Amino acid sequence: MSQQKKSEGSGHGAQSRAAAASALFQVLEKGESLSAALPYATSKLPDADKRLASAISYGVLRVLPSLNRLVGAKLDKPLKGKLKVLHYLLLVGAYQLYCQRIKDHAAVSATVEAARILGKRNHKGLVNGILRQLLREAPSADDSHQRELPCDSMQNHPRWLFDAINNDHPEHADNILAENNTHPPMWLRVNERFSTRDDYLRQLQDSDIAATADASAINAIQLHAPCPVEKLPGFARGHVSVQDRSAQLAADFLNVNAAHRVLDCCAAPGGKLLHLLERHSFEQPVQAIDIDPKRLERVGENLERAGLSAVIHCADVATTNDWWDGEQFDRILLDAPCSATGVIRRHPDIKWLRRAEDISELAKLQKQILSSLWPLLKPGGELLYATCSILRQENQTQIESFLQQQSGASLIPITAEHDTLQLLPGQYGGDGFFYARLKKAQ
Repeated sequence: MSQQKKSEGSGHGAQSRAAAASALFQVLEKGESLSAALPYATSKLPDADKRLASAISYGVLRVLPSLNRLVGAKLDKPLKGKLKVLHYLLLVGAYQLYCQRIKDHAAVSATVEAARILGKRNHKGLVNGILRQLLREAPSADDSHQRELPCDSMQNHPRWLFDAINNDHPEHADNILAENNTHPPMWLRVNERFSTRDDYLRQLQDSDIAATADASAINAIQLHAPCPVEKLPGFARGHVSVQDRSAQLAADFLNVNAAHRVLDCCAAPGGKLLHLLERHSFEQPVQAIDIDPKRLERVGENLERAGLSAVIHCADVATTNDWWDGEQFDRILLDAPCSATGVIRRHPDIKWLRRAEDISELAKLQKQILSSLWPLLKPGGELLYATCSILRQENQTQIESFLQQQSGASLIPITAEHDTLQLLPGQYGGDGFFYARLKKAQ
């Protein structure tokens, strides 16, 4: 609230709306991820305006069909070509009027002025007219200046994903769909090399940051409200990292000790790698591999911040001749490429960038990586398969197929209650995640 007011009064309110519209255009017209489009669109903005542009962009993507329906009903014909960006600017305006704690006149005036910044000065009247028409017909705002959006029959999901969630999780589909449209909590992972979790909770309390320890993930803390990392005690020195509690469970499930030779596959941006290194003083360097050089830069930055090290390979994991030294591993962590359908609440652009046909292609890639890695595992060794997906084709079905094809592979139950573990979005406050532990015969 205070950040939004500050932005509105700083003379840059229109800039944040224009940046949000530009980022949305890049995502929905050009297929760029929001995590790439937003930093570029907001690079010249003050921090308060960056935060507002981010809040608007993420919010629009969460409820895109409802907003499209509102705006589309007011247009005589669709905006196309060079005017298409104005459609996204109108979505930005509608989102503010319905979903944000911004005064109506401020939302309208800043969004209208954003048309000029986007090079559409002659269409300010169009933007103003449609937003004021929406405002006249909108339901009354509640005490927090928010209005109820029109219902969407698929809860603001594309048809293919709506159907897939209902097919794979019929008993939990409504909860999953609703959870996907919420703001996720902020989770921390405490570095045991510096302090216990209880000690760090006291440090947070001393810094007036409210937080709660998780019951199962032993290094996890959930903040009651998101917080800039700069305000977290010891963050710059690697005392704590931001990582969802579901992802933190990988370090528990890998069943590793300091004597093991360990491989972390598809390791970027490095959260699980750091967690393993924080917990164990390995006798041999941990090997980590990823195909994306830019994402591997993040791994290096995270290792440097924590004062830790690993052997990093930038290569295709399936082309083992390019990077493997021939010595087998005791433990392999495969954080497989996936649809990321378990983290939609953190990345709502996934709903609109992912396609139904992508799932079969991803399943083929996962199968290929699993088959390529299996010879790298020692007899008696274990491989932990993980995804941030909630789709059976990438998870249970993938593992069942692998076990049928690999006679020397068996499944080690993840817990006493679960052979494999499928966590759903919002379950225990965490993201959607899947884990399966495979053992290679002696």
